[in-house]
Amino acid sequence: MITVNDQSGVVVVTLSRPPVNALDMTMIKELGSTFSNLAETAALTGVVLTGAGSAFSAGVDTKVYLSYQKDQRRDLALAITRMTAAILSLPCPLVAAVNGHALGGGFVLMLCCDYRLVARNETIRLGLTEARAGVPFPEGPVAILKHELPTSLLRQLTLSSRTTGPAHLAGHGVVDDLVDAGLVLQNAVSAARDLAAQSAFKTVKRQVRGTLQAELQRLAADGVSNRLNE
Repeated sequence: MITVNDQSGVVVVTLSRPPVNALDMTMIKELGSTFSNLAETAALTGVVLTGAGSAFSAGVDTKVYLSYQKDQRRDLALAITRMTAAILSLPCPLVAAVNGHALGGGFVLMLCCDYRLVARNETIRLGLTEARAGVPFPEGPVAILKHELPTSLLRQLTLSSRTTGPAHLAGHGVVDDLVDAGLVLQNAVSAARDLAAQSAFKTVKRQVRGTLQAELQRLAADGVSNRLNE
């Protein structure tokens, strides 16, 4: 469900679980393991995260979630926090190539990235629909949302479950660039190379995102990220 393709030092990680790359426990753990391994790869130039087909990711698979018992929901929440902690531990550039809908956990995955490119297509929906879906946020994603979103936008997106288009989020600085749909992946790989070419990138990334990374690592280690069951 996760494919990894090396493009001359830039690794493309693709979410592949048709039809909308929704996240179940297997995929969450696989994604976390993939990024843990990549974080220890010294020769890595950069990483691009994208989705197969016409979606980036629709977030947690609600059908699977609703079938879980209380303990399984706790385990899922903690696995999500550990996955995001692994993603944020990556020292090299991480670029989101958002080719389609990014909702809920998919939106959070986009926010984990250092640079975010989205297809210039206003039919693409971006948002945080957990309240409507009946799937509260684990602690890890809450920390990411509070760190990465302006306060007013955080309130609007989370409490209303309204989705929006790429241009709106570009206006808020949440999306960094809008590109033609056919060029999203290509431009994302180029962006990863450009970011990595800066000699102090890793140091600056640690300076500006290190606090969030440390918070996620603490939540993952403490095992307190069990809010999906409440």
